Amino acid sequence: MISENMKMMFDIGLVPLVVIDDAADAVSFGQALVDGGVPVAEVTFRTDACLDAIRAMRQHVPGLLVGAGTVHNVAQADAAVKAGAEFIVTPAFNPAVTQWCIDNHVDIVPGTVSPADIEAANGMGIEVCKFFPAAAYGGVKTLKALAGPFRDMKFLPTGGVNLENMTEYLDLSNVAAVGGSFMTPSDMVRNKDWAGITATCRQAVHNLLGFEICHTGIHCKTQAEAEDVTDRLCALLDQEKITIPGVSYFVGTVVEVCYQTLPGEKGHIGIDTRDMERAMAYYKHRGVEYADNGLFYDDQGRVRLAYFKELYHGFSVHLRRKPVAK
Repeated sequence: MISENMKMMFDIGLVPLVVIDDAADAVSFGQALVDGGVPVAEVTFRTDACLDAIRAMRQHVPGLLVGAGTVHNVAQADAAVKAGAEFIVTPAFNPAVTQWCIDNHVDIVPGTVSPADIEAANGMGIEVCKFFPAAAYGGVKTLKALAGPFRDMKFLPTGGVNLENMTEYLDLSNVAAVGGSFMTPSDMVRNKDWAGITATCRQAVHNLLGFEICHTGIHCKTQAEAEDVTDRLCALLDQEKITIPGVSYFVGTVVEVCYQTLPGEKGHIGIDTRDMERAMAYYKHRGVEYADNGLFYDDQGRVRLAYFKELYHGFSVHLRRKPVAK
């Protein structure tokens, strides 16, 4: 069963790799991740500062989920957990470390790259594996192939994932999150450019969620009123009139004129997102509440529209799963 910490990580969808030489920088580093909207840190055992960095981040950066990466043996796993690590990531499949984590109720994402490794992890009850080095072993193409025989296994691909291709991985149904140093460039760490790391993380979140205004809505009391407003706006804007039976009319794709009862006295603002589930988790993590009876579902049982509870000068705001281009 996926723990709450792991669910949070996978809802965020991004796992920054933290390679740090000076533990004195740990708090600033961790805060930069939080400020960038990616409150996760996989602190690697590639430097001697690893344990002190984990300890400092756990103690002084509220809201940051801190784990240890590049864990090669049980001694490192034990030391990391004692320092405050909340999860363990291994570079390759290590049965001893994996079993130790299971026995001690510690979240672990073991490294895998072959069907044999994945089958071994699956046999130990692991539900999410690291896939490393992803690009070198076929990347998206290989993960698609693995989805057939390992349909219940999720992956955390790292190695060759970057800002340009990250969404290709995240769009796969068997990818729980992506990780890597592309959110924490080594030159920024070396120069203590925490603002730069925050900006890079924000760009990753932007790429992941892809927020954009899809339309504005006008709420009318009757269908006749809605149709009249629509006809006038279509003439004004030279747009096609589109009818949604029993609900609304569209002025092209620019304005929706509704006569169905919806949240918002005056109207609504629609926001498209390329990842509905992670977008909803993103807002929930920031304290945004959803309106009562404000969730609408598609024919696959997925949330299609989600109205926020708060109104903005009489307007509601809703998230919409961005339609897939045909």
